Amino acid sequence: MPQPTHILAIDQGTTSTRCILFDSAARPLAVAQREFAQHYPELGWVEHDPEDIWSDTVATMREVVATAGIDASAIAGIGITNQRETVVVWDRATGRPIHRAIVWQDRRTSELCGQLKADGAEAMVTQKTGLLIDPYFSATKLAWILDNVPGARAAAERGELACGTIDTFLLSRLTRGRVHATDPTNAGRTLLFDIMAQQWDEELLRLFRVPPAILPEVRDNACLFGECDPDILGHAIPIAGMAGDQQAALFGQGCFRPGMAKSTYGTGCFALMNIGTTPVLSSNRLLTTPAYRLAGVTTYALEGSIFVAGAAVKWLRDGLKIITRASETHDMATRVPDSHGVYMVPAFVGLGAPYWNPDVRGLICGLTLDATDAHLARAALESVAFQTKDLVDAMRADSAPGQGALRVDGGMAANDWLCQFLADILAAPVERPSTVETTALGAAFLAGLGTGLWTGLDQLEQVWSLNRRFESKMDPALRTTMIGGWRKAVERTLL
Repeated sequence: MPQPTHILAIDQGTTSTRCILFDSAARPLAVAQREFAQHYPELGWVEHDPEDIWSDTVATMREVVATAGIDASAIAGIGITNQRETVVVWDRATGRPIHRAIVWQDRRTSELCGQLKADGAEAMVTQKTGLLIDPYFSATKLAWILDNVPGARAAAERGELACGTIDTFLLSRLTRGRVHATDPTNAGRTLLFDIMAQQWDEELLRLFRVPPAILPEVRDNACLFGECDPDILGHAIPIAGMAGDQQAALFGQGCFRPGMAKSTYGTGCFALMNIGTTPVLSSNRLLTTPAYRLAGVTTYALEGSIFVAGAAVKWLRDGLKIITRASETHDMATRVPDSHGVYMVPAFVGLGAPYWNPDVRGLICGLTLDATDAHLARAALESVAFQTKDLVDAMRADSAPGQGALRVDGGMAANDWLCQFLADILAAPVERPSTVETTALGAAFLAGLGTGLWTGLDQLEQVWSLNRRFESKMDPALRTTMIGGWRKAVERTLL
């Protein structure tokens, strides 16, 4: 039988589940995707049905193998990447969830988080986890399930329940309940994991009232987690790589050296910079997070999130109705020589890093009678670059390694004008890869390392390929003026 040379990546996101099959050169051969229902039982609550996620995962796995026309025995390994922070609790005996998954966007525990901060707990939490106390992370969601499902807390104390982020839930289901494990990138987003000691922390568990018996084992990102049950694809396949979506994208972008960074542009934006094996706690309200752990050695990243990136373009389409397709913004931005002094601060749901102010709202300033829809479209795109500049400056202020090129991915990275403007504002090159499916590619890279299909990071650096490199061309004086205008607009927003 020939040696298997394919990798199957499961990319389980917030609104859809996708599977992508890669060959040994990391080229995508087939893709399958299914969207699933979002549940909003109360204002600010967001839930997913884990059974929907599970059934879609199986369906897309089977579809992508059928589309590629290969036998499952040709697959060397499976990698999993997932929406982070979303948490599930299930019965160990039956595998059935005891409640819907509570999604990372959910805000039901805001009051509890506010009380914990008022009690002075955040400094200790940040010191151990690199995070801030916020409903965004998993711990308070998990405690809520244990407190609100009848009998759940007692069952958890008896060891009858298991919990995990979506990667852990899928791993358990794929192995028919034989494996209860996660990886450092997902464990590190729970507020329960000491990222310095690389273990679940007793003090954090007490603070958030989470029984240790419910937690998964934490393993390296590339290792043999278990085998996919042969009933699913007709062949037992090693599950050999797992990582949260943003760390998977960092890995898929080949950011293996300190100072290398990636920025993913979707509805929002997540920028991560590799800071090496010594963690740096941010003084600028960035997050410190495990980037990946290989052979027991942890590499860390600084992370900043922008709440609104592509969502600003969506607002132009659905709210103002000045465009019908997002791609039109490219031509509109090039139709005018500049933004005519118009700035958009897209704080529709507050501002993310480094401001972390959920209460402010969006602002458009600098309007004159001759401002047009093209100027608004350009200002919306420019805001994405300015916000990225804020994140990069915060990383530098935290003594992060010197920045080289910024590698970009996500839907907005297809916009050549935006990539060029980003390079101009950052005064640094911007690189767009040939394979834009970097999140799934990162999971594939990890699974390939875990199975020996690829031998090390040096080989993966060779596999990563460049589509286009954008060099900074802007006059430094103009750059300074434009950034100054952005900073004044942000100051007005924060008033």
